[in-house]
Amino acid sequence: MDLPGIAASSEKAHSPQGLEQARESEEILRVEELRVEFHFPDSKVVVLAGIDLDVSMGEIVGIVGESGSGKSVTALSIIGLLRPPGVVTGGRVLFCGENLLDLGADEMRAVRGERISMIFQNPRASLNPVFSVGKVLREVLRLHSGLRGAAARSRAIELLSDVGLPDPETVLARYPHQLSGGMAQRAMIALALASSPQLLLADEPSTALDVTIQYQIIQLLSRLRKDRNLAQIVITHNLGVIAELCDRVAVMYAGTIVEEAPVGQIFDETRHPYTKGLLAARARTEGAGELESIPGQVPDMRNRPAGCAFHPRCAFATGICRTATPILEMSGARHKVACHRWKELA
Repeated sequence: MDLPGIAASSEKAHSPQGLEQARESEEILRVEELRVEFHFPDSKVVVLAGIDLDVSMGEIVGIVGESGSGKSVTALSIIGLLRPPGVVTGGRVLFCGENLLDLGADEMRAVRGERISMIFQNPRASLNPVFSVGKVLREVLRLHSGLRGAAARSRAIELLSDVGLPDPETVLARYPHQLSGGMAQRAMIALALASSPQLLLADEPSTALDVTIQYQIIQLLSRLRKDRNLAQIVITHNLGVIAELCDRVAVMYAGTIVEEAPVGQIFDETRHPYTKGLLAARARTEGAGELESIPGQVPDMRNRPAGCAFHPRCAFATGICRTATPILEMSGARHKVACHRWKELA
């Protein structure tokens, strides 16, 4: 079901002027040719095959795709939390001009949590079950802001209030199992904001929440951009979230970006057959009948298809699609697509 108030096309809240302002502002993150492999005792598997992505101050960039496309691995690689068997084998992650991949562990910890924060999937699982919300918040404030005692408590209450939690003093004393899904997600956002970061990575921020709470979380993230000029990367499989919240969107498949454009163009001028399939498979409140689906499934990266990885599922595949890997090329002023036949299908 589409979220209430979320348009199914480019008729949405974001104005062209707002998007232009975001694009013209200072670039805060640039990911160049990011490659990640999973190293096993008897093999190496390419999981990200050269990702390029950029984000400007005050801009919200969405990453969308099916499970197994490489969305979360991209975020974990950016923030330096990729764990074995994952290994970054190439590329650069430039944050304010500094390559994060060159930093040591201590230097990266100074960036992570303070200048870049992340909201993880499943907020209850991300919160420590033996610590209250207040204890965790006060510890973050002590580490990153040097606040202690009454000052830390006062700031923690302010943060919980900022993310829309009613009666924040009561929430401070609660443990994760005492929070609803929406409250836990808001508490995680408060933790992410404790150090006033410049970039927020949100991995499936609305998953497992009912549709009304999803919309409230989306509104909160949008307000944070407005109030704090906070750059964000939002990872989701929900195209309704993309339509309502994001300025640009990158569509990922099998460890590559197959299409990238301002969000209105993704909905109204779709180029890649995979993106077309995702849009056609959306649940809608209007109409009746069976949902459309993309045949097949995301490939096992241990046996990635030759040529275009999407060709076994693509109704438009021809010989070249089975043998040659398409490159991500410009198909408009800010529209990129990796498809051999996009010009014919446009």
